[in-house]
Amino acid sequence: MLPEIDSLHRIGSLVRIPPADDVPLSARVRRVLDTAPLRRLGSISQLGMVSLVYPGANHSRLEHTLGVYHNALRLLARFSADDEFTSRIDQPMAEAFVLAALLHDVGHWPFCHPIEDMQLGEVGEHETRIADVIDTSELGQCIEQDWRCNSQQVIDLLEPNGLADEQATFAMSFLASCLSGPIDIDKLDYLQRDSLHAGVPYGSQFDVGRLISSVRINPQSARLAIDEKGRTAAELMVFARYVMFSEVYWHHAVRSATAMLQRSIFLLQNRVDLISTLRMTDAEWIAMLRRSAEGSVAEPLVEGLFGPTRSLYKRIAEFNVIDGGLVHQRLARKPYWWLVVCAERLAQHLTQVTGLAIHAADILIDAPPVKLEVDINMDVIGRDGAVRTLGDVSAVASALAERQFDDQVKSVRVFVRPDLRAALQSVMESEQWNEQLLIVSESLEQELV
Repeated sequence: MLPEIDSLHRIGSLVRIPPADDVPLSARVRRVLDTAPLRRLGSISQLGMVSLVYPGANHSRLEHTLGVYHNALRLLARFSADDEFTSRIDQPMAEAFVLAALLHDVGHWPFCHPIEDMQLGEVGEHETRIADVIDTSELGQCIEQDWRCNSQQVIDLLEPNGLADEQATFAMSFLASCLSGPIDIDKLDYLQRDSLHAGVPYGSQFDVGRLISSVRINPQSARLAIDEKGRTAAELMVFARYVMFSEVYWHHAVRSATAMLQRSIFLLQNRVDLISTLRMTDAEWIAMLRRSAEGSVAEPLVEGLFGPTRSLYKRIAEFNVIDGGLVHQRLARKPYWWLVVCAERLAQHLTQVTGLAIHAADILIDAPPVKLEVDINMDVIGRDGAVRTLGDVSAVASALAERQFDDQVKSVRVFVRPDLRAALQSVMESEQWNEQLLIVSESLEQELV
């Protein structure tokens, strides 16, 4: 048994995180937490632009990291009496899993998720930076001195690469699925933690303890699954995730702020060296962006987000797969640069149609990004030993799994400069936006063929 797991059952060194969790800390875990990369996570917001809409959502990635680490210990404790687990996953790999939970976010930089969605090409995804952070900080030395695993085993768990050795492949596949999958220790934490800090009930209405007690090894795929007794908790988790995306992560005002941030970065590409910002804190990054935007067309956007007075663009049109499905189909998962060109063409077109002076940066189009969300359809092992997907045994999960999760919760929206919305509404009916977007997007697509 790892000392960190043993600490779950005795009084020792603890740190308290909301809502009221005592997270056990061994000496070697404390040394990891005291390194610069982990300390920096305390100055990076978990939810970025969400706090502009939900003021309490200011919790840090360090707090979330501690929650994920705690879940890792609970999961290992659950499997400590499982003969198949203990016979195939040795102590070094179990330690690598604990470290992977602690280090899974060290590659994050401020507001990296919306920047990643833009796929600018200058920066990769934050997961690809973990190896560099370990190698260029004191983390590498901590792992070498205190842990029986090595850095590469940790990195392989966070970036599975299908090792050839059968024993390692089982351990890698299973533990990686515990870190990233339909049910994983990351989602088990962030759904409930984000819900708590946002002050909404939606993400907390499922039983984490019940889910952890019901996890099993899927004999068909060597991945994490649940048994029948965890089905209801899994259904509630799937629905919680659906509602959190609908009401928090993709709340229209949150997406307005996100669209403003993305357009600002796009406009400032020649002024901002994104590579140089990857190890900044939120405060440093915001100060850099505000300096870079001074005197540029992006300045009103940046100051509307981070200046002394909040001024978010206003939603003027919205399209989902049911209402406005053709617009959604045409704009969803388009490259970010394409959405920018489309918005600029729309501004030009509306200037001609309405007679209003509409500038290129006055209109923003927000749409589901190219990258899809991970699968929500986990495997359930029945009492008869048969493995079925949750969608096969749950009407609730089936309704969400039959259509792409992204299409259910992520709308295409058009945002306009705040003082422009009333003028546009006075000369355009709401249903005309559908027609205008189809005209502009079809023209752009034909031009690019």
